[in-house]
Amino acid sequence: MSAITRSASAAAARRGELAAFLRLRRERITPQDVGLPGGPRRRTPGLRREEVAERAGVGVAWYTWLEQGRAINPSIQVLDAIAGALLLGPAERAHLHRLADVPGAAAPESPAEEIPVPPGARAVQTILDSLNPLPAGLVGARYDVLAFNDAYAALDPRIELLPPPERNVLWRLFTADEESQPLVDWEREVSFMVGRLRGAFGRRMHDPRWRAYIRELSAASPLFAEMWARHDVLPPASHRKAFRTVDGREVTIIATGFTTIEAPTATLWVYTPDGPDAQRVLGELLARYRELGAAGLVAAGTADREAD
Repeated sequence: MSAITRSASAAAARRGELAAFLRLRRERITPQDVGLPGGPRRRTPGLRREEVAERAGVGVAWYTWLEQGRAINPSIQVLDAIAGALLLGPAERAHLHRLADVPGAAAPESPAEEIPVPPGARAVQTILDSLNPLPAGLVGARYDVLAFNDAYAALDPRIELLPPPERNVLWRLFTADEESQPLVDWEREVSFMVGRLRGAFGRRMHDPRWRAYIRELSAASPLFAEMWARHDVLPPASHRKAFRTVDGREVTIIATGFTTIEAPTATLWVYTPDGPDAQRVLGELLARYRELGAAGLVAAGTADREAD
């Protein structure tokens, strides 16, 4: 395939992503959301194309071509008007700019930046270890777990039992059996992760490794494929989440993300206990992990649950 053909194919794929994103965002808005009458005769879910075009101050035919993935070049001003008409949040607006490939949008990130292990891995591991008993892990944009401390492994020891290349949070959550799922509110948490993944994909949509990852995970999990097809885009945010430990207890933590110079495309997630009970459970898990190891902790947890 020639460079020209590859470029044309990449542009067509980008326009296809843009078209799907616009259509799905239009369909999620009700007329009442924007002060329009609903009426019983509406056959289109959400707003009509002409309603979006009118709200954005653009031609109906032009907006229709954009939503059909045709090769047109909208300006930032026009895209911002469309974003306003579709009630897009800041993360969705930035995603729209990237999909439209407009000047001034965040530049696509180079595949070379997607490193499996950061150059300062030893320093990063020292930082993670110093954070014990708080669970902490370095997680890539594709949710690859690059490094973690003992407390992180104690909270979900099955991640350590996987070979390093297979330590991927989303693969684990979408393909593991229900018995070994570590999240209490599974759907809410994975929806957040998929929304963040969609935003990261917008910066890397021409990276063949990312496209292969999305394709393979979609094939492995119809539920992931369904969530991915929604084109939801979410910004990173600190949030509360509850884990189900290997011995069947529940522990609630607050997840806070940081970026590092050593691994700028990854996030350093630190989990702080949400109250004294969570702090006690995390401390007990860490002590048992250090005594038994990951495999021993899983086996002991299974025995504890069966004894109850």
